[in-house]
Amino acid sequence: MEIRNLITFIHVAELNSFTKAAQVLGYSQSTISFQIKQLESELNCMLFERINHNINLTEKGWELFSYAQQIRQLTDEFKESISDSVDISGHVHIVTPDSICEMMLTENYGDFYRRYPQISLKFSTADTDNMFRILDHNEADVIFTLDSHVYHRDYIIAKEEKIFTHFVTGVKSPLAKKKNLSIKDIINYPFILTEKKIGYRRVFDEQLAKMSLEINPVLEIGRTDLIIDTLEKTPGISFLPDFVTDQKVAEGKLVYLNVKDFEIEIWKQLIYHQNKWISKHFEVFINYVMEHEFSW
Repeated sequence: MEIRNLITFIHVAELNSFTKAAQVLGYSQSTISFQIKQLESELNCMLFERINHNINLTEKGWELFSYAQQIRQLTDEFKESISDSVDISGHVHIVTPDSICEMMLTENYGDFYRRYPQISLKFSTADTDNMFRILDHNEADVIFTLDSHVYHRDYIIAKEEKIFTHFVTGVKSPLAKKKNLSIKDIINYPFILTEKKIGYRRVFDEQLAKMSLEINPVLEIGRTDLIIDTLEKTPGISFLPDFVTDQKVAEGKLVYLNVKDFEIEIWKQLIYHQNKWISKHFEVFINYVMEHEFSW
């Protein structure tokens, strides 16, 4: 079994596309198809289901994916151990909530790239439960959570910070100048929220349920920048972390609502698996995030 074919298999599985894998690896699509067929022939099983130009890993494909990831890691570790190069290069796969992915890409990525141009970063999004499944299967290097505090002996918390959250609305909202509101005062206003069951939205809904309350938003969307833009133009309300709204509040475009009887605890955490091999490039990334803001 050739390692080259396993690397191709990993790319096809991660990108869910023969065409995209070919573009990334610099192969023709026919070469990608041939390498996958070689693997399937050697293992005597089908690795991908191919239906209407869509591909999905089979059960055996998922099993191979886990082993292939380990083989790639060991191969990279060996190459690094015998390398005399002073340049630090490699690939770091980061999984974040959808609501902060764009911020990570736009705030400090430019500085990181200037310092370490040979380290490539891949950002994916997932809910918290899937993030830990991904870590457990070694399908990503590190995760950023925006949720209730997570602690487990299988995971290393490289950095964490408790964050503040507020109900927020536009300055033209009829609620903007009101003080000492209760949750029942605002519950029937139009809400614009991040997606249900994901990160701090899940914690938010759980707290409401404890109070025998429920909010049915008029709009749900993962991107907080779009939520903020909508709040500026409508009388809607949202519930967001302060780090995504404080600039607009400082500019006088949004207002924090003083809701006296509702409070939840949310944490940002940078987490990787305790069994993760700490390559030079991964160590550089972790140290950078620990020493710099990087959307923190």
